[in-house]
Amino acid sequence: MSRNKRPQRESASPGGSQRQLRVGELIRHAIAEMLTRGDVHDPVIEGHLITVPEVRMSPDLRLATVYVMPMGGRDAQEVVAALERNKKYMRGEVAHAVNLKFAPDLRFHIDDRFAEAERIDKLLRSPQVARDLEKDDE
Repeated sequence: MSRNKRPQRESASPGGSQRQLRVGELIRHAIAEMLTRGDVHDPVIEGHLITVPEVRMSPDLRLATVYVMPMGGRDAQEVVAALERNKKYMRGEVAHAVNLKFAPDLRFHIDDRFAEAERIDKLLRSPQVARDLEKDDE
């Protein structure tokens, strides 16, 4: 191995590179601030409290997948549709807030991790699982 070659990385981290994670967090903060301040003028968005738990960036930082959840999970599809309608404005605001070479394209998705966790919790508390656990103790 010559001196000028850098060693290959074993594998990328599961959430992406450190840069992807850092940029995703900056974009998450920028979007959350926009929504908190009421900068996006849309009746659906203004009528909901929306949390932004995560933003995942593509490796080239040109695509930001924004995971959102309206409080209580109500009208989730309508909220995503409203965010999609306003993504051009939001992309411009993100470009001003986060200093990147290119403003990433924004895609909005419902964050269903909480619903999935609740489903698993309910399953684990079911009588069938309790019965199986009792059999294992015997």
